[in-house]
Amino acid sequence: MKVIYDPESDTLTMILKDIPVAESDESKPGVILDYDSAGDIVSMEILDASKRVSQVRNIEFQTATSIAAK
Repeated sequence: MKVIYDPESDTLTMILKDIPVAESDESKPGVILDYDSAGDIVSMEILDASKRVSQVRNIEFQTATSIAAK
């Protein structure tokens, strides 16, 4: 996964799969989802990111750990 913040256009892009985009859809105002030919999400773009995301210049990555059922 790749995350890119462009301060000039104030967009935050999260690329999940680096493959060609077949279709894009603005699911909510300012949030664009890109899909591959199979209909799977390959990337997401957030417009006016500095107004929608806290600390757009800092990214924290975490891996969730599952807790075994008791």
